[in-house]
Amino acid sequence: MVEQSDRARLLDWEEIPPPVPTQAVPSSPVKQNAPEETSPPDGRTRGGSAPRPGWGTANTRGPKGTAVVASGEDRPARLRVDHSVPGWDIAKSLGADHIGVSVKEQWEEKDQIVAVFVVTFDTRSGNMVEWSLPQDMDLDGVEFKSIASGSHRITSDFIYFRKGCYFGLACFANMPVESELERGARMKSVGILSPSYTLLYRYMQFLENQVRQLRCPGQYSPLEAFYEDKKAILPPLANGQVTSCPTWSVTNISRCMHPEMKITHPAGCMSQFICFFGEQIMVLWKFALLRKRILIFSPPPVGVVCYRVYCCCCLSNVSLLGVGVAVPELRPFFYVNIADITSLRTELSYVACTTEKIFEEKKELYDVYVDNQNVKSHRSDLQPLLRLNAADKEKYSKLSEQRQMLLYSQEVEGDCSSTEEDLFILFFMELNDRIFQILGEVAASSEPILTAEHVRAMGLDPQGDRAFLVDLLEVYGIDVMLVIDNPCCP
Repeated sequence: MVEQSDRARLLDWEEIPPPVPTQAVPSSPVKQNAPEETSPPDGRTRGGSAPRPGWGTANTRGPKGTAVVASGEDRPARLRVDHSVPGWDIAKSLGADHIGVSVKEQWEEKDQIVAVFVVTFDTRSGNMVEWSLPQDMDLDGVEFKSIASGSHRITSDFIYFRKGCYFGLACFANMPVESELERGARMKSVGILSPSYTLLYRYMQFLENQVRQLRCPGQYSPLEAFYEDKKAILPPLANGQVTSCPTWSVTNISRCMHPEMKITHPAGCMSQFICFFGEQIMVLWKFALLRKRILIFSPPPVGVVCYRVYCCCCLSNVSLLGVGVAVPELRPFFYVNIADITSLRTELSYVACTTEKIFEEKKELYDVYVDNQNVKSHRSDLQPLLRLNAADKEKYSKLSEQRQMLLYSQEVEGDCSSTEEDLFILFFMELNDRIFQILGEVAASSEPILTAEHVRAMGLDPQGDRAFLVDLLEVYGIDVMLVIDNPCCP
């Protein structure tokens, strides 16, 4: 929904922000001066569960009483769980209650476009930046991110991507023209950069309109007005870059569990993801929770594949305080091409998509390769995780049942208080929380031995998920002994 803006004469639209909830519980005070994160000496990017630009999981929130404590100088950290809050229910604890308007929400609601640009395909020079604001912005490589490889075969597309510490959204159009110089086709993209991708969808319609209206170089007045209207006022660091948003909490369950992204697919982002992958979602869930490097291949268009990247990242949400602070952050890279090979080499964990088949041969860049619905890995230690077991099928069946019940309540009873996105996020977050809750209780006990009964209580298969559990304990540094085979008689 748009309305006339009085802030820019040439910009004839403006988003109407969603209504502010009438009831809100004030959020607890948050310390603002957190120590600045430093990079490890080996140059590889490490992360924790702290929010990053554009990616806010619920890792920093959860029931009080769960913490990570050291278990000795030479032993990994253990999870310690306060038993005064056993069996807490995240769905009930969140429910319809609002958590409160916070610093991050106020930050995100502000316009924070740091650059706007036009990329074109020149028959002699290839992809090139035709125009941009501000003119001193480093846009090196954006020309290849905004027009995906193979886009000459399609008429339109939209692409999410990363550029340094910023996120970008570009809308592409392949328009037929009567021009021998352009070989009968004019291919352009209009894009923007922001510290966060959660609000980029708001400008997609404007970008789509602008790329269709561009005729000749020089007609950039609407884009200039857009930038003046929406440009960010960011707190610069010494190098002029922004590393992250302030510490935050959110106002409702949707924005607490996952970023606010929209999709033009009528069934919705999560619904399309579930229908596309089916039971293979459970395989992707394990790899996401283990913070593996996941690369998704698909020919253009890549817009819907960018949403698969987003959905895949949502599989690893954990709300228990202290869980995952020492593991690599699962970073959404969205669309990548051969120009990103150098940066991907330094990443310990990410989810990305590409249209370039050559990536499949570069096995050192990824742990898991997804081609259509085919999930595979070249690593022998990950092969057992590719096979679905009975517990996986049972979990997927429960997810499908809950989804059908939600659709029934929406269509028949008219209850639209919850969405498929809420259901999807809560399902996997509760699953992850239950696993780490049990692991924490076992690790804090006098005999930290994980038995088959514990594993079943997690919703896992004692035999089929043994390799998954071994990897999970190692990745998260949980000090328990795994004994799930029947002991031999003496």
